[in-house]
Amino acid sequence: MNTQATDYGLFSRLLHRLVLGSDALALASFDLERFRYLSKCPTIDSNPVFVSGLARAGTTLLMRLLHETGEFASLVYRDMPFVLAPNLWSALRGSASNTGQMRERAHGDGLLVGVDSPEALEEVFWRVHCRKDYIGSDGLLPMRASDEVICRFREYIALVLLSREGGRYLSKNNNNVFRLADIRRAFPSAHIVVPFREPLAQANSLLNQHRRFCQMQKSDPFVRKYMSWLVHHEFGLDHRPFAVGTHPLNHAERENESYWLDLWIRVYSHLLSLSRSPELDLVFFNYDEFCRSPGMVWDSLSGKLAISSQLPAGIQITPGPVADAGWSVDSKRLAEAREIQAGLEDISLDLR
Repeated sequence: MNTQATDYGLFSRLLHRLVLGSDALALASFDLERFRYLSKCPTIDSNPVFVSGLARAGTTLLMRLLHETGEFASLVYRDMPFVLAPNLWSALRGSASNTGQMRERAHGDGLLVGVDSPEALEEVFWRVHCRKDYIGSDGLLPMRASDEVICRFREYIALVLLSREGGRYLSKNNNNVFRLADIRRAFPSAHIVVPFREPLAQANSLLNQHRRFCQMQKSDPFVRKYMSWLVHHEFGLDHRPFAVGTHPLNHAERENESYWLDLWIRVYSHLLSLSRSPELDLVFFNYDEFCRSPGMVWDSLSGKLAISSQLPAGIQITPGPVADAGWSVDSKRLAEAREIQAGLEDISLDLR
């Protein structure tokens, strides 16, 4: 079982296309999973953790560290492609599944992944239940799920926990940025953690990944399909930005660094405005501060999430690259980003 679309053989590609490429089949697998296993599900823990932010802010690193504490249960690559039926797929797979090797993920950022690495796979649930509500032709739209979908989402998380024999649910899904109210409706006691990063560095990383995945998808069209099935539109040929807030984007300038800084401004100005909502109770995580003082930031976060204060070993914590020195960014645009950054830093985890 592979963890990268480029590594999939012919049979794996056909299976993924069959299962993930059809909403009807994916829904059928979920219905069968519910029929077979829902009655066996434990009570859902009252305080799951959802990590969500703009891509390239350390969201995956944070999820991996939280998962390494051993206190959480998550979807993992092993659950693919029957991601909506983790118990059924586990039973069908049986002991034939292997542990596989840890390999650098497709982003080329040094982060190693294997079949048991947690990943943002729950988005398939939202795609098959709410596709028309939020997947636009040129962006991902804010949505409000029906009460029935919220109920089904809670059932889905219960099924994931059953497949992991309990624990607290842990999610990293950047698309939750535009459905945070639905996450809170589903789990009123959940912790929602929002990582952020210095705007120029994050914009630079987004641009680099956009170019990387565009080339990858041109070389192998299956990668483009794979990312679309998982609704991973952060970058690449099918890039679809979050349609949140009011900050404008010039879609014709995606090869320009200013576009990605504008996207940073759009997303984090929106999240900063949501920080004033006591109902959402967002926890802002300063990735740059974490890289500088991992022990202090982890101690603060662990207290907030009620987990072990011992920072997991084995996952390297290194600052991301700074923005290219040759970048030419409009001073007014940069000043706006800096103001938002300062606001986020003011309300991020208290390190005192």
